[in-house]
Amino acid sequence: MQNFLIIPDYKDLDTSLALASAYGVGFEYNDFFTPAMLDDTAETDRRIDRYLASDLPSLCTMHGDFFDVLVFSDDREIREISKKRVRQSMDVARRLKAKGVVFHTNHTSFIKLPSYCDNFVNRNKEFFSEICESYPEIDVYMENMFDTEPYLLSRLADEMKDVRNFGVCLDYAHASCFGRDIPIGEWVKSLAPYVKHLHINDNDLTEDQHLPLGDGKIDWEEFAKYYHTCFTKQAPNPSGCTVLVEVNGIDRQKKSLDYLKKLGLLS
Repeated sequence: MQNFLIIPDYKDLDTSLALASAYGVGFEYNDFFTPAMLDDTAETDRRIDRYLASDLPSLCTMHGDFFDVLVFSDDREIREISKKRVRQSMDVARRLKAKGVVFHTNHTSFIKLPSYCDNFVNRNKEFFSEICESYPEIDVYMENMFDTEPYLLSRLADEMKDVRNFGVCLDYAHASCFGRDIPIGEWVKSLAPYVKHLHINDNDLTEDQHLPLGDGKIDWEEFAKYYHTCFTKQAPNPSGCTVLVEVNGIDRQKKSLDYLKKLGLLS
C-alpha cells in the first residue's frame, strides 16, 4: 500500500475498490463533511456499515465537516456548534478506523487584526489539543482553505508541534490559486515541517477547479521535487505524508493516477 488516496464513490463502491486495488492506493471518505449527513444518523450508519462490510484498503482517511466550522469565533454559540460538528466527525472516523481527519482553517485571510489572529491560534490550539487527546488513535490535519498566505497556519502548527497526532494538510491546489501572491516554494518552506497530509488536484491558478492532474496550469514537475525533498519520510512524520488525489469520478481519478506514475511518484 502506497501513501496515495482517492475519494471513494459510495454509489459505485465496487468500482472504487477495484481502482484502489489496481493502483495500490487508499481512500479518503468524503461522505461525512456536511451537517445534513452528520445529522442523518440512519444514513450515516448505513454508509459506515456498507464501508466496513467491504474489503477496504488498509489506509483510509476522512474529510471532516467544514461548513461554517469556526471553533475560534467570538460568538460562543457558533463556537459550540462548531465543536459539536468536529466531535461528530471524529466519532464517525473512529467507527471507520480512519487514520486521520481533515478540517479547514476557515479564517478570513484579509483580517489582520492581532486579536483576530490570536483568537484563531489560541482557541484552535486549546480545542484541538483536547480533541487530539480524546482521539489518540486518529490524526487531525488542518487544511489551508481560502488562506492567502501560510503564516497563520504555520504559527498554529508550531504552537501545536508537541501534539503527536496534529499536523497540517497542505492543499497544494488551494495554495496555488487562493495563495498565488505567495510563491508556492514559500508555502512549502513555511508548512513543510508540520505537513502530514496533502491534497492535490489541478486548476488554472485562479480558481479551485478540482481538475485531473495535468489538465490545469500547476507545475507538477516542481511539485514532484518538493514531494521528494519535503514530504517523504521526514520528522515528525517518518512514514511519509499521505496524499489525497482530490478529484471525483473514476475516469478523472485514473487519469490523475496515471499522471502520478508518469511523474514517478506512484509505482
